[in-house]
Amino acid sequence: MFTSEDLALLQKKGITPEKVESQLLSFKEGFPYLEIKSGATIGEGILALNDDAIERYQNIWEKYLHENKQILKFVPASGAASRMFKDLFEFLNSQRDKPETEFEKIFFDNIKNFAFYNDLDSACIKNENAPIEELIEKGEYKPVVANLLLEKGLNYGSLPKGVLKFHNYQDGARTAMEEHLVEGALYCANGKGEVNLHFTVSPEHLSFFERLVNETKSKYEKRYGIKYNVSFSVQKSSTDTVAADSENNPFRENDKILFRPGGHGALIENLNEMSSDVIFIKNIDNVVPDKLKPSTIKYKQALGGLLVSLQQKIFSYLDLLESGRYTHEQLLEMVRFLQHTLFVRNDNTKTFEDSELAIYLINKFRRPLRICGMVKNVGEPGGGPFIAFNNDGSSSPQILESSQIDKNNPEAMEAFNNSTHFNPVDLICATRDKEGNSYNLIDFVDPKTGFISLKSKNGKELKALELPGLWNGAMSDWNTVFVEVPIETFNPVKTVNDLQRPQHQ
Repeated sequence: MFTSEDLALLQKKGITPEKVESQLLSFKEGFPYLEIKSGATIGEGILALNDDAIERYQNIWEKYLHENKQILKFVPASGAASRMFKDLFEFLNSQRDKPETEFEKIFFDNIKNFAFYNDLDSACIKNENAPIEELIEKGEYKPVVANLLLEKGLNYGSLPKGVLKFHNYQDGARTAMEEHLVEGALYCANGKGEVNLHFTVSPEHLSFFERLVNETKSKYEKRYGIKYNVSFSVQKSSTDTVAADSENNPFRENDKILFRPGGHGALIENLNEMSSDVIFIKNIDNVVPDKLKPSTIKYKQALGGLLVSLQQKIFSYLDLLESGRYTHEQLLEMVRFLQHTLFVRNDNTKTFEDSELAIYLINKFRRPLRICGMVKNVGEPGGGPFIAFNNDGSSSPQILESSQIDKNNPEAMEAFNNSTHFNPVDLICATRDKEGNSYNLIDFVDPKTGFISLKSKNGKELKALELPGLWNGAMSDWNTVFVEVPIETFNPVKTVNDLQRPQHQ
């Protein structure tokens, strides 16, 4: 199947022939749907914290920050912002000269509200010899869009989201990356006043991020009295996946096998190299201006405190289990904790002898732990929280994408349609065991939770393979706790017009 040139390419990318053959088999066999037990709801898979609990966990987090622990804010920031401007690219390439769609009208009617307006105005004056207002008055809309998206102007269509100006302030506009610097100072600063941030970026965008950090970090260090340690990584080429043709053979372009990025699930490899006690994960575009940050900060602190509390409880149980000096009643207490706090259930445990039960509990407790913020479903696209069955017969909280659900299964669709919450991809993780060693996160991935999509390359159809998603199958075998958080803590920018929402003004 593989030529000598193929094998040389695989070696260069760090991919084994066996791995490619396994991926091609996935194209032939497909991926199984996850078996859903129910949607996760308040009291059955999702915790709702009252004000007293929030304050208690905030205090626990504040104390934890001063215990010489390693805290990291991990921000997936790979890829260009081209999808953010999809509608504007369509307008630019259309036969129309004036805005006609609702999206186009909203963009131009509110153009002065964008944080990048002044930069765009300067670009228009330089390249078109006229400011934006004058161009719009003359009906010259496309030059405005061209100066926003193309290289002759701001080049926003090719830049990463993280370096785009999102929000206006009295002292100037702030990029998405800067908002993460500020967030880090507000809930990740340790007792030494250090804030650790890590951004995953595309190789071609690394210089943009490095330049922006060098230009801005001293301003925020001075403002918040802290010191930033900022690092970057790129998605590994070894996580790329082979593309397939209609016959499920490797898709070739000029006789060369085509590989594609494996999706955000590939970032589990990057996360696996982060050695920290607590890791906050939040997408680059999910930020708000300072006036709306208090709610975000409060819940980040509370969820951090909850994570620390649960981890301490789990470690104390493991100490007892591994000592062998436990009673039957203590085992039952641990089972109740597993069932009612971590929502992990297995009916077979009723038949276990004490020694079998102890081994079962050790296996369930010796896993990475994550807290996931969940907002009420308001119609946003994406995944959601469910209780799903695992390979060992147990059920546990899982984040599922709609593609993982069997649309022909009435019970699964009923659970999907009746789900009450949405996943805002806002995680807080503990990835070290009680001895302080980092788990190998790859051991906790469910490889059967990828999915296949149809794409095209130079007019030819191909099949693309997405790896198990970072917060879906890549974290399938973690201990997971869902917590309801307010909708105002979730404000992603998927299109440029999202920046016109009140939350971003």
